Amino acid sequence: MKPICVGCMKHPEELSEYVDAATEEGTTPDEYVMKEEGTYNRENGHFLCTPCYWRAGCPSSPRGWKAP
Repeated sequence: MKPICVGCMKHPEELSEYVDAATEEGTTPDEYVMKEEGTYNRENGHFLCTPCYWRAGCPSSPRGWKAP
């Protein structure tokens, strides 16, 4: 399942924060999001990039918030 930010509907390779981090880690933007993005939902591939997470009010949960 291809990761997508459910705030801006962009894929990791369209977001410089993930392109840059993946380059530093020697991986792909998709792999980086799946491994490192705290909002990533493995069930549906959804996540929120940093600007969208801020716009959403920085949601949190005692068990860790995942994008719906």
